[in-house]
Amino acid sequence: MKLHSNIIGEGKPFIILHGFLGMGDNWKTLGKQFSESNFEVHLVDQRNHGRSFHSENFDYEAMAEDLKHYCNNNNLSDIVLLGHSMGGKTAMLFATKYPELVSKLIVADISPRYYPVHHDAILEGLSSLDFSKLKSRGAADKALASYIHETGIRMFLLKNLYWVEKGQLGLRINLEVLKENVSEVGEALPAHATFNKDTLFLRGDRSEYIGEADEAIIHRHFSNSEIITIANAGHWLHAENPEDFYNAVINFIS
Repeated sequence: MKLHSNIIGEGKPFIILHGFLGMGDNWKTLGKQFSESNFEVHLVDQRNHGRSFHSENFDYEAMAEDLKHYCNNNNLSDIVLLGHSMGGKTAMLFATKYPELVSKLIVADISPRYYPVHHDAILEGLSSLDFSKLKSRGAADKALASYIHETGIRMFLLKNLYWVEKGQLGLRINLEVLKENVSEVGEALPAHATFNKDTLFLRGDRSEYIGEADEAIIHRHFSNSEIITIANAGHWLHAENPEDFYNAVINFIS
């Protein structure tokens, strides 16, 4: 089973992993920018997301193994690895399991700790979409609005819509499996997992995903890590303040 990816540019391999209910395409603008600094950027869709394969199995072990196969299939080593949220958890686990493949690790707005399930309204909203009746993006947005009030989050989720065939909309994500396994998304990094190479944690100043209490946990797993706060940004820090996000990452990897 191969992961779908969009590869931009030439140079040192740089893999980017999206968050829960996202896809590699969410990172197209930043990916293009990174590629202009001599990186071969791989925007990867994780299993059950985007254009990648659907599977009943969904946990971080499986996603880390998917990434290992991806690196093998594409002859990638000495990679820069960036993951946001769920993608950050995959990236952390991958780096601790295969440190020889990773030169630098960047984790965006997630800590190695356990997080309780908090996607209920979103999953309920997506489950409520009736594609026998909804025939446009606008109609789907209107239906989602009673569950999700933030326009930005709805726009992000609606990127999963596609035309299955003429006149028939559907979702690219494997919604049933993601609903069933949503508790996996919050799982902690294994207690003894460590990675000792250069690691950068980025957090949004308006986000609660990485608090002061997380700093000790981060340094315990990642002894050579630094934490930078991105101003005017919440959990989607790369979308809310792309300029500062880009500068922090490029300064770290250059």
